[in-house]
Amino acid sequence: MTLESAAQKVWTAMTKDHSGNWGMDIHQWDWVPGVGLIALLDYYEATRKPEVLSYLVDWTQRNKEKAKGSKVINSIAPFAIFPALNQLLDEAWYREEAIRIAEWMIAEAPRTRERAFEHTVTENVEFSEQVWADTVFMAVLFLARTASLVGSKKYAEEALQQVLVHLSLLQDEKSGVLFHGWNCNSADHMSAARWTRANAWVAAGVPLIVKKIEPLVTIPDELRMRYGQLISGLAAYQQADGLWATVMDHPEFYREVSGSAGIGYGIRKAMDIGLIERNDRYDAAVERALAAVLATISEDGVVSGVSGGTPVMKSIFAYQEIPQYPTLYGQGLVLMLLAESMHKQGG
Repeated sequence: MTLESAAQKVWTAMTKDHSGNWGMDIHQWDWVPGVGLIALLDYYEATRKPEVLSYLVDWTQRNKEKAKGSKVINSIAPFAIFPALNQLLDEAWYREEAIRIAEWMIAEAPRTRERAFEHTVTENVEFSEQVWADTVFMAVLFLARTASLVGSKKYAEEALQQVLVHLSLLQDEKSGVLFHGWNCNSADHMSAARWTRANAWVAAGVPLIVKKIEPLVTIPDELRMRYGQLISGLAAYQQADGLWATVMDHPEFYREVSGSAGIGYGIRKAMDIGLIERNDRYDAAVERALAAVLATISEDGVVSGVSGGTPVMKSIFAYQEIPQYPTLYGQGLVLMLLAESMHKQGG
């Protein structure tokens, strides 16, 4: 299966009617479809296929009323396509909505005592004073893109500070990789799981954020150093088959495809924008991940080996019990890796 045919199959599977299927139902306003939309935009920018852009526009028109529900950090993700749609279509509504949400994030979004965005979710559950790696991709990416759209140094500085505080709180100084979460009340990493998909959200999100805010703020050496340590640590945990275990320092755990794809994408994207130096070790890591991920795509475009929605679990071994099933974030992270790899081939 070529990269082009695989990507076509994956995005087609994402846009079929999956009503009532939590993992694959794109017509909801939450993080799961949000990741799918971010990936579809990435795919459009790599291919310029008009049908992909048309789908994104139609999606916003059909689902925009759902955005008026409660504002939570984890459901900001769908808004991340709005800055690009404003630029592509020159429709003021996308810009106005992006500014509205950015202002809410700056002024009203719950924060921990370290000023990190508290990881709030749409489900009826609270994670008081908790910082999760997921937030970097689900919310900070949107803020960075809106900063770029409107030329706001205020938004850019907030996005930068959020990246720095998430890295400083979550990074394992010994291995360089990230723990899933941090509890500000107990001042610990809770179960202290080096969860692969948590690392993928940051590995993939940070280069996208840096690319948008770099014209507005100076990227400090600390960010480059910490991100470089993250990528070096991730490369060390890659398994011989090209994937990462769902908890990466437990190679006996099952391989997790969405996180593996996100890490592969992040490494490639970070090299492309100069956030990390390109080298043979990282090129080889991405190619091995890409080959392994391609093997998980069925003929009808469904990605297998994706773990379900995962809060910070009470123990490391509980992560091994998370069931695997198709999801839009699995499809999306794979599509982003495919699109970035297609772009590399073309360039």
